[in-house]
Amino acid sequence: MTKRIKLYTPGPGDVDEDVLASLATPVIRHYGPEWMQIYNETQRLLKQVFKTENEIFFVPGPASSLMDMAIGSLLATGEKIIVGDNGFFGDRLAQIARGYGLETIILSAPLGKPLEPQVLSKLLREHPDAKVVALVHHETGTTVLNPLRELALLASEAGKAVVVDAVSSLGGADVRVDEWGIDICVTTPTKCLEALPGIGFISVSPRAWELADAHPQTNHGWYLNLLTWRQYATEWGSWHPTPVTLPTNIILAARTSLLKIVDKGLEAHFEKYRGASRAVRQGLRNLGFEMFVEDEYASPIVTGVCSRPEFELDEMSQWLVEQRNIAIGGGLGELSGKMFRVGHLGKAASREYLVDFLFAMEEFLRHKGISVPLGASLGGL
Repeated sequence: MTKRIKLYTPGPGDVDEDVLASLATPVIRHYGPEWMQIYNETQRLLKQVFKTENEIFFVPGPASSLMDMAIGSLLATGEKIIVGDNGFFGDRLAQIARGYGLETIILSAPLGKPLEPQVLSKLLREHPDAKVVALVHHETGTTVLNPLRELALLASEAGKAVVVDAVSSLGGADVRVDEWGIDICVTTPTKCLEALPGIGFISVSPRAWELADAHPQTNHGWYLNLLTWRQYATEWGSWHPTPVTLPTNIILAARTSLLKIVDKGLEAHFEKYRGASRAVRQGLRNLGFEMFVEDEYASPIVTGVCSRPEFELDEMSQWLVEQRNIAIGGGLGELSGKMFRVGHLGKAASREYLVDFLFAMEEFLRHKGISVPLGASLGGL
């Protein structure tokens, strides 16, 4: 039997038992009156979390496929897009854009630093023909929380469609789709919505539809084409609102978690993440670790921590798994071996999980012959 590993990774996270129990219910068909009641309720809950009145589609697949859908649906080959890139997932957006043959202008910032609104303002002036600005809110690869409100409003007020990867931020940090002028917003239930992978959610504004409708013959593909999804939602929406079979039990699990989040209130959910982040950052600092990102723009959802000269991070990660059944995340790409990432998703934000992780870090340091006062890591709880 596989041993139980506690997840402190950037995703997925350990979820509550009632969310898991939703998977064990009899399979529900993805059409008909019974399903439409569940579908419409989940839509209502999602709109509260997205803070939008825009249409939301449920698309089976990983969140990256929905970012692919967003960019490919709005622009034709040869058109221009501005892409924010200050980490692994910003770079992925740029790769998607180039894959569609788009002229891709990069809004860049160094690893570990946020995208700067003044730089975007300059690019908007230099490239008035850019139709879309694509941004990552939480750059999970570095744990930077980009200033989405300022960036999105700048682009929106300049008349650009704003596409946002809120995959690892929606539900864990404030995202106001309508108020901030976000035209397409993508997320997944496997991060701060504290459910299971297998489905993505995408909201689409009237301005986004205008772009998609401007070149229906040059839109890319069928499955990852927003026009396909709108067609089925329009023609079959009363009983079969999607062009493909939905993973209904995965959506049931997401609904179970959304009901709890909305019932407790979004601000309480945000504070849970902020509290977990404070505890980990302070606790690890008390043990002599340095944070990879300054507090001012550090994510409350995943904490990035610098490596230390006394040991290799691979050794630490392996010890945590083998000795304490704890899994954390490593650095991605060029940050591999230079930093590690501690996720606060789901149960990882609970006091029980926080104490277990912080004590385990103390124990590892003692294992390496580094003197640590007992309980030093708990100063942030």
